[in-house]
Amino acid sequence: MDRIELKALGKINLGLDVLGRRENGYHDVRMVMQTVYLYDQITIKKRKNPGIGIETNLYYLPTNENNLAYRAAKLLKDEFDIKEGVSIGLEKHIPVAAGMAGGSSNAAAVLFGMNRMFGLGLTMEELMERGVTLGADVPYCIMRGTVLAEGIGEILTPLAPMPRCFVLLAKPPVAVSTKLVYERLDSREIEAHPDIDGIIEGLKEEKLSKITSSMGNVLERVTMEEYPVIEEIKNTMKEGGALNAVMSGSGPTVFGIFDDRNLAKTAAQRIKEIQLAKQVYVVNVHNARRK
Repeated sequence: MDRIELKALGKINLGLDVLGRRENGYHDVRMVMQTVYLYDQITIKKRKNPGIGIETNLYYLPTNENNLAYRAAKLLKDEFDIKEGVSIGLEKHIPVAAGMAGGSSNAAAVLFGMNRMFGLGLTMEELMERGVTLGADVPYCIMRGTVLAEGIGEILTPLAPMPRCFVLLAKPPVAVSTKLVYERLDSREIEAHPDIDGIIEGLKEEKLSKITSSMGNVLERVTMEEYPVIEEIKNTMKEGGALNAVMSGSGPTVFGIFDDRNLAKTAAQRIKEIQLAKQVYVVNVHNARRK
C-alpha cells in the first residue's frame, strides 16, 4: 500500500465537566464526546525522500513539528525506524482552533493510516496509548462514536449511541485560548456542573429530550464573558427550535441539537444573516467506531 485516504471527523462535547486541576497543570475531566460528520480529508503517501512533508489548503497552518499530524507521523517513524518518507495532505474543513478537535483528529488519522500502510500491527488500544502522548483528545479521535472520557480525557468508556438528530454547528470569527480559559476557570468556584449521568441515562433510554436537557459545559460561562457572541449564537439556535445549544470544548464553536433538519437549516441561515458566524454547518452525528 503506497497511498491511503482517510476522513478525520470532528467532535462535540455533549457534556464537559472539570473535576479539578493536577499539579502538572492538566485537569481531571468528565466528558461525553460525540463524533459528527464534518471532516478533514487526509491523504498519506509513501515517498523516496526520507522526511515528512505536509501540504494543506490553509496557508496559515504550520507544516512542521508544530502540526500534530507531523508529530504523529514522526512518532511512528522514529519508533519503528521507518526509512521511507511520507507526504501528508490535509484538506481542512473542520474549523481550526474551534473546540472540535480538528488537529487531534488529523493526528489520529495519521496514526491509524500509517499503522495500516506500513503494516505495523498495532491494536487500537496501542494506537491510543501513543496518541495520548500527542494530546488528550487524540485517543478519543482514534476510537470515535459516543464515549465517556475521564482522567485528562484518555480514560474512555464507550456509551450507547446518540439517537438520530441534526447538529447545527456555528463558529464565530474569534480565537479562544484554551490555556487562558482553564486558568480563568481555576480562579473561581464552579457554581453549576452539567448532568453527565443524565446524558448517559438519556443515551441508554434513547431519549433525545433527556440528553439535551442534561447537556452543559463548565467552560462556557468563562468563554462567554470574553466573547458574548457565543451566547448570542446559543440563543438564536434555541429561538430557532434547538432542543438545546451548548459550546463545544473551550470554544468558540456552538452546537445546537435539532430533531428537524429544516428547522436546523433555517436557524443556520438566520445565524449567517445576522452575521454571528460565517462557518455554519448542519451535519449528522456519526456513531461508528474505527475498526
